[in-house]
Amino acid sequence: MTLLSRLAGFARDMLQASLFGVSAAMDAFVIAYRIPNYLRRIFAEGSFASAFVPVFNEIKERGDHAALKDFLDHVAGALCVIVLLVTGLGMLLAPWVVTLMAPGTLDEPEKHALTAEMLRIVFPYLLFISMTALSGAVLNSFRQFALPAVTPVLHNVMVIAAMLWLAPYFSVPPKALAWGVLAAGLVQLLLLWPAMGRLGLTPRLRLNFKHAGVRRVFTLMLPTLFSSSVAQLNLIVGTAFASLLATGSQTWLYLSDRLIEFPLGLFGVALGTVILPHLSSRFAAADDEGYGSALDWALRTVLLVALPAALGLLLLAEPLTATIYQHGRFTGFDTQMAALSLAAMSIGVPGFMVSRVLLSAFYARQDTRTPMRAAIFTVLSNVSLMAIIVTPLWMFQVSGAHAGIALATGLAGLINPWLLWRALRRQGIYRASAGWGWHLTRLALACAAMAAVLLWLASGVGVWGELHGLARWGMVLLTVAAGATTYGVALLAMGWRPSELRHR
Repeated sequence: MTLLSRLAGFARDMLQASLFGVSAAMDAFVIAYRIPNYLRRIFAEGSFASAFVPVFNEIKERGDHAALKDFLDHVAGALCVIVLLVTGLGMLLAPWVVTLMAPGTLDEPEKHALTAEMLRIVFPYLLFISMTALSGAVLNSFRQFALPAVTPVLHNVMVIAAMLWLAPYFSVPPKALAWGVLAAGLVQLLLLWPAMGRLGLTPRLRLNFKHAGVRRVFTLMLPTLFSSSVAQLNLIVGTAFASLLATGSQTWLYLSDRLIEFPLGLFGVALGTVILPHLSSRFAAADDEGYGSALDWALRTVLLVALPAALGLLLLAEPLTATIYQHGRFTGFDTQMAALSLAAMSIGVPGFMVSRVLLSAFYARQDTRTPMRAAIFTVLSNVSLMAIIVTPLWMFQVSGAHAGIALATGLAGLINPWLLWRALRRQGIYRASAGWGWHLTRLALACAAMAAVLLWLASGVGVWGELHGLARWGMVLLTVAAGATTYGVALLAMGWRPSELRHR
C-alpha cells in the first residue's frame, strides 16, 4: 500500500515538473507547503503519534473498552482545538511566518506576497491531516495498516486533479497545487475517520485538558517536538538558507527530497510505524526479551534496504532525475541542479531510516527526553554545517550552491542515529544479538557488487537527458533492476535467506 502511495507521488511530481518547471512561483509553493508539512510532523504522524500510541496501547492491553473510548474522546478533542488554533494563527500571520522561514523572499516582494497567499490556502490542511493521523494511529494499534497506508494515494490524486483541471483557471498556475493540497487533506479525513467506527471507537470530541490521559500524552509529546521531526526541521533550516540563493533552489531541493522520501517512506517510516505498537505492547507486558528481539530484527531489516538505497540514489542521481522530471518545462540544467542535491543528500538515507526505528524504541518505553536531546544536537549540527558549507558558496555565487544545503542535511542525518544508538547502549536497553559482524560484511560486499553493475550500465549511456523518453525509462528501469538483482543474488550467495525478513 505504501508502494502504491509512493508511485502515485512520483506521478504527481513528474506532472508538476513538466507543467510548471522551475520558477519563482514554484519556489513560493514549495516554501508554503513545507511549513504546514513540518507542523504535520508535530501534530500528526510524528510527535503526536509517538506519544499517543504507547499510552493508547497500554490502556488497550487492560481490556477496558470504556476507558479506551474515553481516553480517545478527550485526546481527539484536545488535539482538534490546539491544531485549529495553530491553523488560525498561521493564516492570520502568514506574511510574518514567510519572513521568518524564508527571509530571502523579502528582496522579491511579489514572491513574498505569493508565498503568503499560498500559505493561507494550505494551512487548513494541517487540521485535516492531524485528525486523519489520529485515525491512522488508532487503526495501526489494532494491526490494521492497509487503509492508513493507502490513504495518501488520495492526496496525490487530488493534487494531480488540481494541476490538470484547476491550473488553467489561475493567472499563476502553481496556485492550483495549494488548493489541491487543501482538498487532499479533507478527502483523506473523510475516508479514514469513519473507519474507527468498525472498532466502536469513533471519537466524540470532548475538551478537558485536565483529563489524565490528555495530560499524559501532551507531557510525553512536548520533548518529541524536535526529536520526531529532525529531518523536517533540517529541511526548514535549509529552506531559510535556500531563500538566499538563486531562483529554483527551493524547487531543486524539493524534488531531490521527494526522491529521498521514496525509500524513507516505503521502508523507514513504514517499518517504524509497524514496529512502534509492537514494541509498546512488549514493553507494557514487561517482555524484555521480546522487545530486544524485535528491535534487533528491525535494525537488521532497515539496513538491508537503507545501504543499497543510499548507494543507488548516489550513483544514479542524474539518470533518475532526468527520467522522472526532465519533461516539458523542466530543462536539462534543472536536471543537473536537482541531481547535485540528490547525490549530496543521499548519504544521509541510512541515518534517516535507522533513526525511525531507534525513535520507536524510545517512544515505546515512553522515553521522549533522550530523543529530544539528540534532536537538539542534530539540528544545531545541521545549522553549523550549513553555515560552514553554504556561506562561501553563496558569497562567491557558485552555481549549485543549494547542493551544500543538501550535503549538510545528509551529514546531520547521520549524527542523529549515532546519538540515539549510543544512548540505547548506555542505558542497557539494547544489546546486539550474535551475527551482526557477518550481516554488515554481507551487506558491504553485496553493495560493492551492485555499485559495479550500476556504474558499468550508467556509464554507457552518456547524457541521459538526451535519450528519447521511452528509451530513457527503459534504460533506467533496466539499470535499477540489474543493480537490485545483483544485490539480491550476492546476498543469497553469501547465505542470506528471505526467511530473515520474518520476525519470529
